[in-house]
Amino acid sequence: MTASAPSSALSAGEAAPNPQLIRIRDLVYQVAGIFQPDNKLRLLEDRCVKRMEVLGAKTLREYYECLTVKPIRQAELVSLLNEITIGETCFFRNLPQLDALRNIVLLKIIEARANLPLRHLRIWSAGCSTGEEPYTLSMMLLEETASRLKGWTFEILATDLNERSLAHAKHGSYGTYSTRNLTSYYRQKYFTDRGDELHVNPDVKAHVNFSRLNLFDDSRVAFMKGLDLIMCCNVLIYFDGLSKRRVIQHFYNNLLAHGYLFLGHSESLYGISEDFRLVHLPSATAYVKSEKRQVNR
Repeated sequence: MTASAPSSALSAGEAAPNPQLIRIRDLVYQVAGIFQPDNKLRLLEDRCVKRMEVLGAKTLREYYECLTVKPIRQAELVSLLNEITIGETCFFRNLPQLDALRNIVLLKIIEARANLPLRHLRIWSAGCSTGEEPYTLSMMLLEETASRLKGWTFEILATDLNERSLAHAKHGSYGTYSTRNLTSYYRQKYFTDRGDELHVNPDVKAHVNFSRLNLFDDSRVAFMKGLDLIMCCNVLIYFDGLSKRRVIQHFYNNLLAHGYLFLGHSESLYGISEDFRLVHLPSATAYVKSEKRQVNR
C-alpha cells in the first residue's frame, strides 16, 4: 500500500514553497506517513538545513538527491526522520489514564484471559519516544505481581521511529524534567541515583524490549500480533486522515478481542475508524474493538 501526499492550498499572496522542499516533504510522507502542512514547512526546512550542514550539501536539490539516489539514501532518511520526530514525555505523564488502566482495564483483561492456559500479558507502546512510557508501565505491572498479577508474566514491546530516542531509552538514564512526576516510593524502589540523573533498575528493564519500527512498514507491523493492550499516545497527531486509517487498521488486526487501545488525551478516532468503540473511564477514555465489526470479520 502506498500513500499519496495530500495537497495543500496557498493563501492569496503567499509565496509558493521551494519545490525541492515539497519533494522532501512528500518523500517523508510516503515513507513514514508524517505530513508537514505548508505552514509547518519552515520547521522541516530547518531540519533539512541541519542535515545539509553535516553532509556538506549546498542546496535542497542536492540534499534531495542524498535522500533518494546516493548510496547514503537509506541512512540519511533515517537521520532526517530522527530530526523530525523529536518527542517530549515523562514518567507517569497521564495519571488519570494510568489509574484507569491499573484499576479497571487491567482487571478486565485478566478476567478475559482467565480461561486461557498462558498467563502472559503482551503490551505494545507504539511511539515510545525516550522510554518513559514503557518503563512506567513496567513499574506499574511489577507492583501488581504480588496481587492481581500473581503467577503472571508480561512483556512490553516498545517501538519508535527515532533511533536517538531509542538509544536514550535503552540506556535508561533520566534527568529532573523526565522524572518530575515520580513519587519517592517509585524513585527509591525502581531507580538508582547517579548524581544528576536517575537510572532505571534492571528488573524494570527486563520486561521492556525496544526496537525501531516505522508504523508505515506494513510487513513488520503485521507481526505485532496477540496484543492485550496498545498504548499509542501523541503519535497520531503527526499523521493525516489517510495515514491514521492505515495505522489504526494495523492496531485492530493486532489487538486481541478483549484488548484495549489508549490514545493521547487530545486524540480521537472520530471520523477515522468504526472498527473501535469509545469507552468512557473515570477521567479517561479508551477504545475496544467494535462487537459488530468483529462479527462481520
